[in-house]
Amino acid sequence: MPIRVGIVGGGLSAQVFHAPFITTNPAFTLVSFLRTRAEPVPHYESLPVSTDEAAFLASDLDLVIVTSPPSLHYAQAKAVLNAGKHVIVEKPFTVTSKEAEELVKLAEEKGKVLAVYHNRRWDGDFLTVRKIVEEGKLGRVVEFESRFERYRNEVREGAWKEQDLPGSGILYDLGSHLIDQTLTLFGRPDSVTAHIHNLRQLSAVTDDAFTLHLHYTHPHPKLITLKSTMLAKLPGPRFTVHFTHGTFVKSGLDVQEEQLRKRITPDTKDFGMESESAYGTLYAVDGDRKVKTEAGEYRAFFANVAAAILGQGQLEVQPRQAVDVIKVIEMAKQSHKEGRTIPF
Repeated sequence: MPIRVGIVGGGLSAQVFHAPFITTNPAFTLVSFLRTRAEPVPHYESLPVSTDEAAFLASDLDLVIVTSPPSLHYAQAKAVLNAGKHVIVEKPFTVTSKEAEELVKLAEEKGKVLAVYHNRRWDGDFLTVRKIVEEGKLGRVVEFESRFERYRNEVREGAWKEQDLPGSGILYDLGSHLIDQTLTLFGRPDSVTAHIHNLRQLSAVTDDAFTLHLHYTHPHPKLITLKSTMLAKLPGPRFTVHFTHGTFVKSGLDVQEEQLRKRITPDTKDFGMESESAYGTLYAVDGDRKVKTEAGEYRAFFANVAAAILGQGQLEVQPRQAVDVIKVIEMAKQSHKEGRTIPF
């Protein structure tokens, strides 16, 4: 029997980043949505929409995906777990690490799968960087810079990410991706130094730019720099990685989001494949060369969740790893406020 799935929310995250993977994976069947208004979800009009959370959670669901604003994640994920359902929570996991830890403990007590949607572990560019790092042919990493930059010198009307709500702002939104990728590669840092700003000075009071330095001393020293801004008309490279014997530079963004926004489904041939013109460049002591980008594979996240629910494997995104992402965000906020480096 397929895993019966309900989705909380009906916006971009639900429509683009979750529903297409559920409906194209035979391990799942998408049953219903929970929304604040009784309107069909675009492109999924045949599926029922509930506005009653209690009735939704009492229905015959195995897995609930929470795609609501971050300020609601904790309460909604807690309700899902208490209803005896498995849960996927959109990033950022929660607003505070205390909330995150409580959810992890509750999931363990209930014996349910709790997965956080750190899908960008399966970006093609990150998979390429990870492969190069783990192969070790260029020696050890000494500096690692990861950017997620865009240009939007206006505030989107009604966008919760730019409203004065807990968990809003670019640090929670895009920072959670960059932090999770870094922790996946290198583990917990020794300390964090951060600068977080509102550079546009528009009507939104939320942060729209940050620079984070994650400091590592063991087993070798390395400096990690994570950057994001809403005012990069010419974005910098997505990744710049300096090794002891070379450098890898990759520009552009993973293609999966653009494909999904165009309604290209994940089961389409060549989904997640990048064109040769976008490949990164490896600058090594024995010469430079282009490096083929690994295929992006958000499908792997959902396949892994299905395996965990069915008792056929362990979660790739362990919930306690997601807790660490929120801890780093909290450390970054403290660092900026106090003007000092914060130890982990």
